[in-house]
Amino acid sequence: MEKKNIKLKEVINRRTLVTIFVALALVYLVGIFLWGIFMDPSAYAVHYENKFISPCAEHPFGTDFMGRDMFARSIKGLSNSLIVGVLAAVVSSIVALILGIASAVFGGWVDRFVNWCVDLCMGLPHIVLLILISFMVGKGTKGVTIAVALTHWPALTRIVRAEVMQVRSSQYVQAAYKMGRSRLQVAVTHIIPHVLPAYLIGLILLFPHAIMHEASITFLGFGLPAEMPAIGVILSEAMKHITTGKWWLAVYPGLMLLVAVILFDVIGENLKKLWNPDSGNE
Repeated sequence: MEKKNIKLKEVINRRTLVTIFVALALVYLVGIFLWGIFMDPSAYAVHYENKFISPCAEHPFGTDFMGRDMFARSIKGLSNSLIVGVLAAVVSSIVALILGIASAVFGGWVDRFVNWCVDLCMGLPHIVLLILISFMVGKGTKGVTIAVALTHWPALTRIVRAEVMQVRSSQYVQAAYKMGRSRLQVAVTHIIPHVLPAYLIGLILLFPHAIMHEASITFLGFGLPAEMPAIGVILSEAMKHITTGKWWLAVYPGLMLLVAVILFDVIGENLKKLWNPDSGNE
């Protein structure tokens, strides 16, 4: 019996469990994403004869004030929020990668300018900056995407800069400089591969922040339009009816958003463990 337990521990170590958990989380998030994209609009269409039906077998999340099925609308809304959040996070992370590498590689006034931009952006109230940028570019999908993309790069820029500062003094980088390689060539061939794991983890950890902030400014009326299914829009509409006992309008969409944000965070934290060499001994 003890030998079987030892073999089981050898097969199912911590790294294997983490890999399985990350895979399950990805299946859930990708499933919601694709389900929402390919969903027939008739699934969340208006049916006034069905308004304010509490959760039941036919409508697991109930219906809203226009008789729309809240389960289908929540899936579609979360999918739309994921699209905006992921797109904004990817753009923001690319900005962070470029600025972080440029700051550490070139140094001097470039480093001072990047650090000044980081301090300026991080010194302003985040939600206020999001609202201002979104409002300035016309709100809607374009406005919220640009706002989130332009405000989520500073923290990742600092991480990338610290990684580059660590590797730029290494022997193989100095040898590349002595062999006549330019700073751009060294950055592409030696520095970017080194910072890639930290960058990818930082990118994944940007997703929950981007999605939450998109939902926040949409909830406040400065994000996605009211006619577009989105978690922020759904929660904003629910506030008008929650005091009359229609609790399902806010609880279920809010839980779906919370689960998605937690799963993105868990994926990022667990990938840290997978890329950590020491975790292979656990």
